[in-house]
Amino acid sequence: MITKAIQNAFNTAQRKNWDHTYWAFDIHGTIVYPNYSATKIPTTFYPYAKECLQLISGRKDVVMILYTCSYPHEIEQYLKFFKEQGIHFRFVNQNPEVVNEAYGFYEQKFYFNVLFEDKSGFDPEQDWEKIYTMLKNNKTEACILPEMPAFIN
Repeated sequence: MITKAIQNAFNTAQRKNWDHTYWAFDIHGTIVYPNYSATKIPTTFYPYAKECLQLISGRKDVVMILYTCSYPHEIEQYLKFFKEQGIHFRFVNQNPEVVNEAYGFYEQKFYFNVLFEDKSGFDPEQDWEKIYTMLKNNKTEACILPEMPAFIN
């Protein structure tokens, strides 16, 4: 479950003394309901998605990456739309801050700690509320989150 991935990312960051972690977010079917239109981007958020992304945007220990197959002109529209909502992505489909090292080759797959993607099991109808509750209960910027068995399956 996504809350376990978040828990693991924060725990790893503290153990390795990292300042932040990287979270990648798909748009369609994850943040907003798809509208299947070729001319207008969808703007209807899943419950708790907007509030959750606003919380995450305010954290100094999370770098947000937009992870999308949208066309470049749509990405511009999305970035503007999200910015108007107080949601800020640092990168789009890349993470130039993590380069190739002995432990990983990142030229064809960028590095992230947590992936929000409906095709990988993220359930926007249920998971956003759990994440929102988890983050609201954790007021500090970078710390090990307490174990939350109610959220972990």
